[in-house]
Amino acid sequence: MCYHIVVNSRVCDRGLLISLAVSLIFILLLRFTAGWLLWTTIITVILLLAYGMWFCSAELSRLRHRPGSDVAIVEVGLQTDLQVYLQLTQTWIVLLVSLGVTEASILLMLIFLRRRVRVAIAMLREASKAIGHIMSTLFFPVITFLLLTVCFSYWAVTAVYLASSGEAVYKVMSPDVSCPHANSTCNPETFNRTNISKSVLCLGSQCLFAFYGGETSYHRYLFLLQLSNLLVFLWLVNFSLALEQCTLAGTFASYYWARRKPQDIPPCPLFSSFSRAIRYHTGSLAFGALILSVAQLVRIILEYLEQKLRGVDNSLSRFMMHCLQCCFWCLEKFIRYMNRNAYIMVAIYGKSFCPSAREAFFLLMRNVVRVAVLDRVTDFLLFLGKVLIAGGVGVIAYLFFTRRIPVIQDKVPNLNYYWVPLLTVVVGAYLIAHGFFSVYAMCVDTLFLCFCDDLERHDGSSEKPFLMSPELHRILGKSSQSR
Repeated sequence: MCYHIVVNSRVCDRGLLISLAVSLIFILLLRFTAGWLLWTTIITVILLLAYGMWFCSAELSRLRHRPGSDVAIVEVGLQTDLQVYLQLTQTWIVLLVSLGVTEASILLMLIFLRRRVRVAIAMLREASKAIGHIMSTLFFPVITFLLLTVCFSYWAVTAVYLASSGEAVYKVMSPDVSCPHANSTCNPETFNRTNISKSVLCLGSQCLFAFYGGETSYHRYLFLLQLSNLLVFLWLVNFSLALEQCTLAGTFASYYWARRKPQDIPPCPLFSSFSRAIRYHTGSLAFGALILSVAQLVRIILEYLEQKLRGVDNSLSRFMMHCLQCCFWCLEKFIRYMNRNAYIMVAIYGKSFCPSAREAFFLLMRNVVRVAVLDRVTDFLLFLGKVLIAGGVGVIAYLFFTRRIPVIQDKVPNLNYYWVPLLTVVVGAYLIAHGFFSVYAMCVDTLFLCFCDDLERHDGSSEKPFLMSPELHRILGKSSQSR
């Protein structure tokens, strides 16, 4: 058992290191060949989806006449061996339909939004230049990860301490249901000498730990203390993420507003932006994080109430609960999006949270077409990059674990369930790619808001020249005129 755990950990570590290397290579290539690489990514994803559809069709044809393959997935239930599901036609039908819908969605988006894709590529190319001049921003998510680890450790230790506070309560546990003392409190030190353990009806009973409790006011409000601890945890997590967003936004804004790039970029822009965020913007970041944390806490409470009311046969209450969950889910997404743009304005102009949020909101509303198209297409392209990295590493890991690579098949360890390290590698690869591309997404959003503000504050004259790069002005300027 220990041998398999060590082997699995080593294989997973190597797979995650490969994911890290592939993500860095992808970003370096994006720095020099953004347009070509992104179109290659789109075409590669389309071809992979087409191959997946063909493979699913071939498996369906192979299993069509095999006895027992028409069993439903629900009837099989949860199985640890994935080969059981691969022998069912319903599994391949679900995969085929899913891949077909994804393929059709991508093709329709490329057909109707091909011009917007060019604009998104221009923004990514500009973001690539900014990150190329400030490469240290790619590793700032490591600091955020360490902060999140500290936040999680604090929450876990505090939650365990609250849950285990008070006196230990022991109860009688008997295999005989007719024992009259079952579930009654007991003392483990004197239990074996009492009449309960010697009773005929309570033979084999034991005095076991039940829970920690007490009768003080502290124990009566213990649930509220746990909710308070959860709110503080959410607040700290959102503050750590807000600090990262504000720091990166200030860094990339210093690149955009530099008249000569990269000569006029201030020295150590990442450290300077981080220092400004800590020294001047802590209150704004904490206030925005608190608003988001309250919305998240309400959602968690609604989820808890739904679990408690699941057995209640009341259609109206369930409908109202689902409506509230949907409303607060939408509210959380809206607050998260507005906070992100508010932090960008805070980093650019140094104002407090509320004025920055108001300016960001009206600036986005005045450029709602650009926001609706450019931002979504950019997120879509970055998502394709993450999927390509995770999928490519997953395919290599699958071929490695199934001994289909002749060169290194002798080095493959004997694993009973290869899908455990395989899923670990795929999920880890996606998270690593997401960490790198989140910096790219923040850079694009910052440059986009700076661009919109630049168009409103300047007119291109000698008195008020544009500060955007000539390439961005040429591409986005023509695009705005065409609309």
